Amino acid sequence: MPGFFTGKKVVVTGGAGFLGSFLVEKLREHGAEDVVVPRRRDYDLTRREAAARLYAEAGPDILFHLAATVGGIGANRANPGRFFYENMAMGLHIIDEARRYGRLQKLIVVGTTCSYPKYTPTPFRTADLWNGYPEETNAPYGIAKKALLVMAQGYREQYGLKSIYLIPANLYGPRDSFDLEMGHVIPALIRKFLEAKETGAASVTVWGSGEVSREFLYVEDAAEGIVLAAERYDGPEPVNLGTGEEIRISELVQEIRALVGYQGQVVWDRAQPDGQPRRCLSTECAERAFGFRAATDLRVGLLRTIEWYGIQTAQAQASSLR
Repeated sequence: MPGFFTGKKVVVTGGAGFLGSFLVEKLREHGAEDVVVPRRRDYDLTRREAAARLYAEAGPDILFHLAATVGGIGANRANPGRFFYENMAMGLHIIDEARRYGRLQKLIVVGTTCSYPKYTPTPFRTADLWNGYPEETNAPYGIAKKALLVMAQGYREQYGLKSIYLIPANLYGPRDSFDLEMGHVIPALIRKFLEAKETGAASVTVWGSGEVSREFLYVEDAAEGIVLAAERYDGPEPVNLGTGEEIRISELVQEIRALVGYQGQVVWDRAQPDGQPRRCLSTECAERAFGFRAATDLRVGLLRTIEWYGIQTAQAQASSLR
């Protein structure tokens, strides 16, 4: 919708993070001139007072709620209580204070595929969100985020709060966290293979069996989809954002290994969890409702991500030698 953001104050919680930084850029490409990115040091959204102060001081017309406490399987296993509380508290305060604020024209809440039941039939359809319990290792995070969907729908019905809820596939791309403890599978694999190549390590150990599958959405595509949804979608039902294509983790590992140029062996640590058996989203609704179709091929996205991380690593090494 041309001019949708013109003259509007836009707030992006989590706007300094991985997805948020790309979303801010996309918003400006779509005509948003006044975009505010609150920082946690100034607005700790796990506290109601901070959320209320954000609305009062920023005065948003549109708010994108991306702020989240997230990580890979290891981080979820180590922090189930923290992941539930912080994600639940941030969303709870953002949604309820939006009602109290009373002047928000639109709220966009970004959820997670971790909310889907462990054994959801593929491709995942939003009608199946409630047909079972999430995969155990990320259930606290997934349930906290899914509760916000219920809250947003309830506030729409009772208070007229105009909100939408989006569920992106597993994201990857430049600016992701490559921390081996907190990071997700693609950045962790890229780092492991690059470091093994540099040191000449004979093998790289990868968690799980490699037999599960995932769907990966390039971060710039996700940001574009979120902006299009904000412009064009107003329904109460959640919408998936993805590619509709899945890949086995064993195939992903070999793809990244080849792109990095690592010649050693891959050792599968089957004592570690695989996570959800399969993930692949039904994406027809996003295309039908607001014209979103992912544009970036997985191999192209992986190459861009590897190149970005290589540049960052080289710059960090050069800086340490000065």
